[in-house]
Amino acid sequence: MEEQLNNNRSELWNLSIRDLFYKYVRFLPLIVVSVAFALLIAFLYLRYSIPIYSSSGSMLIRSEQPGGQRNDELENLIGGNKASNIINEIEVLKSRPLMMRIVDSLGLQFNYNAIGKIKTVNIYKQGPFLVQALEIVDSSRSFNLHIKFLTETAFRINKEEKKAFTFNQVFKNANGTFRLIRNFKIPIGKEYSVTWTPTLSVANLYSRAIQVNPKSPGTGILIVSMQTTNPQMGTDIINNLMEEYARYSIEQKNKTSIQKLQFIDDRMVDYRLKIDSVQRILNDFEQRNNLIDSKAQSDNYFENISESDKIINDQTLRLNVTDLLSGYLQQKERKYDKVPTTLNLDDITLNQLVGEYNKTQITRQQWLDANVPANNPAVKEADDQLEKLRASIQENLKNIRYSINSTINTIRGKSQQSQTQLRALPEKVKEQVQIFRVVEGLQGLYKFLQEEREKQAITKSANVANSEVINMALSSSVPVKPNRKVIQILAVLLGLGLPILFIFIAEIINDKVSTRFDIEKLTSAPILGEIGHSYSNNVLVVNNTTRSMVAEQFRIIRSNLQYVLNKKEKSTILVTSSFSGEGKSYVSTNMGAVLALAGKKTIILEFDIRKPKILSGLGIAKGPGISNYLIGKSELKDIIKPVPEHENLFILGCGPIPPNPAELLLDQKVEEMFAWLKENFDVVLVDTAPVGMVSDAMTLSKFADSTLYLVRQGHTFKKQVALIDEFYKENKLPKVSIIINDIKLKAGYGYYGYGRYGYGYGYGYGSYYEEEVAPRNFFEKIIDWFDFRRFFKKSKKK
Repeated sequence: MEEQLNNNRSELWNLSIRDLFYKYVRFLPLIVVSVAFALLIAFLYLRYSIPIYSSSGSMLIRSEQPGGQRNDELENLIGGNKASNIINEIEVLKSRPLMMRIVDSLGLQFNYNAIGKIKTVNIYKQGPFLVQALEIVDSSRSFNLHIKFLTETAFRINKEEKKAFTFNQVFKNANGTFRLIRNFKIPIGKEYSVTWTPTLSVANLYSRAIQVNPKSPGTGILIVSMQTTNPQMGTDIINNLMEEYARYSIEQKNKTSIQKLQFIDDRMVDYRLKIDSVQRILNDFEQRNNLIDSKAQSDNYFENISESDKIINDQTLRLNVTDLLSGYLQQKERKYDKVPTTLNLDDITLNQLVGEYNKTQITRQQWLDANVPANNPAVKEADDQLEKLRASIQENLKNIRYSINSTINTIRGKSQQSQTQLRALPEKVKEQVQIFRVVEGLQGLYKFLQEEREKQAITKSANVANSEVINMALSSSVPVKPNRKVIQILAVLLGLGLPILFIFIAEIINDKVSTRFDIEKLTSAPILGEIGHSYSNNVLVVNNTTRSMVAEQFRIIRSNLQYVLNKKEKSTILVTSSFSGEGKSYVSTNMGAVLALAGKKTIILEFDIRKPKILSGLGIAKGPGISNYLIGKSELKDIIKPVPEHENLFILGCGPIPPNPAELLLDQKVEEMFAWLKENFDVVLVDTAPVGMVSDAMTLSKFADSTLYLVRQGHTFKKQVALIDEFYKENKLPKVSIIINDIKLKAGYGYYGYGRYGYGYGYGYGSYYEEEVAPRNFFEKIIDWFDFRRFFKKSKKK
């Protein structure tokens, strides 16, 4: 018997795939309903959600070098900074000031939506009308215009306004003055919603929506993309953004040329005034002194002086330019302006410093234009770089000034030698020459400024954008959100996953015995048999005529019990459980009946003194019982009652419930009672109290030959099975065998679910016994329909 039980236990670990399928197929209706519900939710979401479209274009950012100078080292340096330059341009493309230009040019302050029965659709450039704002009361806040058309030409603004208007008719409300312009290419709908939003708010919204990413590392190609509810809107915004960026870059370059031109114009006006003033002095002097051809008297000496003066004038001009640049750099209001020009200071070091200084100024300004705070480390680093470059330029100018002064002093010494020879000339001629030299010097400076102005004007007109549109923006014809296929697949997965997860968690947290396997993996005590759930209203379901499934299961247990008792002629059987409600009285009654049917003279002892149930279950009136005998007020032969209509079956009730049942069981008369019963009956069935709650069963166990320990499906806790294992291994109870009680058949479960002796648990066994079938509800009928085992069974013969 023990070997057979061990073999049966090992079989449970080798369940086939088909058996597992039968076990879990009972949840198929729940899974089908869950998937259907998830697909319904997905359908409603796709039906009512607003589609999102993606638009994208590409552009090239050119890398320019200042002064057009390139060499290997400089190229490497520029290549190293290329990534940071691209990041700067990306920030400029995503900046709010640039987006505000796009909003103004496209009129995106007005957002047009058509109101439908299912959803509201963005109708940018696809609406039957345009709203023209003649006056807006408060341009800092948003407002909405609800437009409902009464006819093809008449409409009403907002629900609270009852007056109807027509196209091109001016109307006023709390938000301002407006009128509608008809677009005859588009037919009129019923309801529209027009929202006006301030430019800054709209620019802030779309600048965050713009995505700019390099196409690949190390290149200047940028992919500009965004997602909108209207594909045409996204395309227009991106195309205008790329074009506006090109204009912005030209403006930044022109800004430098304009500053230089403004500086030159200011200096030319100043020199023009000085030339006119000195020229008037010279004319007045010549007229007063009648000096018309005085130069002919000094041609021999003035040739040398003139050559020296020319050099001195050139050097003086350079000195003046040096002073001008030095003074310009010292002006606090010019701290973040670019150095306009180095004019004729042909110094390589100075030109390189000024070029780097202006480049740093441009970089700093780009950070600020991209809304980078002034206290940002990058801006701070640019400020520090500017201070260092400004100091270097000042030091360089100081050296240039020293060199120019040295040259002037040398040439002036040579000129003084020639001037000494002119002293012999009349004083008036000498004064005339000096005034003429001043006029000539100022005219030279003025001519130089004119030439520089022409150069800067040519540079300004030749400025081009540092970007180029490679691919104009295009929009996807299919919405990117919501993704129909992904959502449908996700709905199916959720529909499958949620009930499966629920089932899995339910099995994990289930702490009660559900199957025979739950018992066999926790204890090595043998399982004597299983008893199915009975739908009969009678407690005693076993008699000589019944062929029900439950009655046959009791007969199987009777057969197995012979191996436990070693076919003893007389035996005492103890019936107990872990706690109340596991069916001890029910099993004791029917086990007594099935043993009596086998010709055994059987008596059932109602020894659950605290909660007796056997007499009331059999419908037998209560009277004197065990407690009366133990206190000496009754004789056993007088209180034993036969069970009506059941030959060989007797019952001994508990009698009145005593106040001290535990102590009463220790009385010597208990031993005398069992001795008399064993002598007069073949089988003594002792229905005792739960062993897990009181000590009655342990006290009476010494009189028993074997123990039937009840485990009820869905009622007994798994942790209490460990208590059975303890009783079995430590022999605290005699020959412990387990009976699984109240097994309920569920669709989809095979024999492995509830045991091997549960005949009639499938299809096709009706010819062997009378099945007890409970009334089925609607859901049970559906579950039965999904029990696919019937397709593997032969049809019943009628």
